Amino acid sequence: MKTLTVIGAGISGLTCAIYAQRSGIRTTVLEKATGPGGVSTSWKRKGYTFEGGIHWLIGSRPGLPLYDIWKETGALGAGNPIFYKDPVYTLVDGDIVLQLPRSARKMQQTLGAFSPRDKAALAVLRFHIWCFTFFHSPVQDIGGLKVRHPRRFSLVEFLKMGPAVLLTPYLMSISAGRYIKRFRSPHIRRLLGTVVDPKINALSLIYTLSTFDDGDGGYPAGGSLRLSQNMADTFTSLGGRILYRTPALGVREADGGVTVLTEGGPMQSDAVVISSDARTAIDKLFPEPLQDRWARRLRSKLSTAQCMFVALGVRANLSDCPRCMQIVLKRPLEAGGLRFDSITVNNYALVEGYAPEGCTTLTCILPGNSYHYWKAMREEGLYRQRKQEVIAEFISRIEEHLPQTRGLVEATDLATPLTWERYCDTFEGSYMSEWRPWHFNANAPISYRPGIFFTGQRTAFSGGLPVAAETGRRTAQTVCRSLGVEFVSR
Repeated sequence: MKTLTVIGAGISGLTCAIYAQRSGIRTTVLEKATGPGGVSTSWKRKGYTFEGGIHWLIGSRPGLPLYDIWKETGALGAGNPIFYKDPVYTLVDGDIVLQLPRSARKMQQTLGAFSPRDKAALAVLRFHIWCFTFFHSPVQDIGGLKVRHPRRFSLVEFLKMGPAVLLTPYLMSISAGRYIKRFRSPHIRRLLGTVVDPKINALSLIYTLSTFDDGDGGYPAGGSLRLSQNMADTFTSLGGRILYRTPALGVREADGGVTVLTEGGPMQSDAVVISSDARTAIDKLFPEPLQDRWARRLRSKLSTAQCMFVALGVRANLSDCPRCMQIVLKRPLEAGGLRFDSITVNNYALVEGYAPEGCTTLTCILPGNSYHYWKAMREEGLYRQRKQEVIAEFISRIEEHLPQTRGLVEATDLATPLTWERYCDTFEGSYMSEWRPWHFNANAPISYRPGIFFTGQRTAFSGGLPVAAETGRRTAQTVCRSLGVEFVSR
């Protein structure tokens, strides 16, 4: 039996490991943390669950190619049904409350009634969303591979995606922020600016809105923890092995295979898949930092998406508040060297099991590159102090806008880019690459050398969990082809 070692038990690594094990390759996963999930994770504080990974899952609707991957890997099972929040976002600016429905038709009606002068721009937006109605990430088999259950991308599928294909170059050429500026109402601009980071290309904005309109983009019960644990359980039920608290210290080519260095000693196998951050791996896992052309481009061209993550446990029932609020602040919030005039707050009051009875979990992502700020604070010995100051300022803003929370916050946490760097070895604490207009990040190759493979966010354009799952499947197929093994998907 052929053997495989996968470095990292994130979504991409687990996807690859499941398919490889199911295809008859004896697979071992090494994970430095105490559980699966990697960047897609959540954690508990004083009885509160802080969801730090999934906010919506593309491929959660049956009938989509990505849905098949989630089912084949066991990510979505009977124990975690999908919930769809509607509206997906609610803008709160003083007395003004403006909702963003999932349906593009309802969105056009709602926003058009709020700002009649934007009706023409809203009609164009709805048309662009319609163009992506049949667009989906194609999942197909690589060439030269023996497959038990083949999957092909049909001509009919391609023709249905024609309108999206024609519109894509334009949407890739401008930022989401520039696209949104066509609307005259500042409140509509703020609301749409909540969907994706305004710095990335407009394609991401339209694709996400079309995902909601298509009935996709739901939240699986149990969130990141349940989804990743389901995948880990699927893998071990197939006979696979996960070694937690076992970081990979290096990768070495050896006669007849590849060796992974660990604190417990070297582990040799026929092949190794690096699903940890490839940008970090090219400098740390090999005898010398890789100097291949793609590695040099990866160092120079990579644009990272970073954030700070604030979470609160509140001794109050906020079920009457919107599930996702874009709050325009009365006073700007300064954190990590960045300034925020508004914050997006996720309210988990209606999610069962995320807080003690009668209490609520609130989380907020503060986007922006703050890695070097927090690194400087750590070097000056001010890291913990600054974190507490940010938490205190954040609580004061929440209490100003949600007075029912005043004095009732009993659990807090703040994750910075240094948190992601420490737990997941991600480059500069980024959670994925950033896809800006006409900017294509250099990527690591899936097949690097005989027996050495990469998978995950740094091997494709950015895109969160869907990219992690799709590249994990593709890497598993590449490994199977290299080892002369039939690929079995289910």
